[in-house]
Amino acid sequence: GVDLATFTTDGPGVRPQDRWRVLMVEGSLMGGYEQGLESGMQLAAGLAGSETATSGRPVELMVAGRVAPEVKTAAQARVTEIARGRPVSIHWAGLVGRERIPELDRSAHLLFSSDINAACPNSVIEALACGCPVVAYDTGALPELVTGESGRLAAYGSDPWKLEPPDYVGLVQAAQPILERQEHFRLAARERAVEMFS
Repeated sequence: GVDLATFTTDGPGVRPQDRWRVLMVEGSLMGGYEQGLESGMQLAAGLAGSETATSGRPVELMVAGRVAPEVKTAAQARVTEIARGRPVSIHWAGLVGRERIPELDRSAHLLFSSDINAACPNSVIEALACGCPVVAYDTGALPELVTGESGRLAAYGSDPWKLEPPDYVGLVQAAQPILERQEHFRLAARERAVEMFS
């Protein structure tokens, strides 16, 4: 559970109007967790290619967490490759203190939870409490956390226990309605946190 007075919809943190912000909050995206970063980049590039969902706005992937310099360099090249000219950027927020997480959650249009087979990611519950809808693969505890209209889950599409490549197209399709109906999903996210995660 989270403190619903700290993780709330009120306070600093405003969603940009000139771009869509997809937020990733992870302690570390190294040591085997780089696949989550790949999924985040595929999600951002896929959304940037969807005129219906994005209304032509660029997509920014904001990454909060520890990322090695060589991983960042590789990711910058990779996102350029998969975006194929579509307007996608990566913003490296670095390690962020817990007190700044609510502001980050409120400043994003959606949170992408990249951990595969996660037990109970705090970042998901915190985002929901801040009214930030969640998109993720349907592995681990995510089907128990993200229900109703609080976000969308996508079928992994292969064997997550073997860390086989997931279904990126399904992930993008799951996220599109969240961008198209922001206020609806934001209200439902907060309601889910109040109902279950105080």
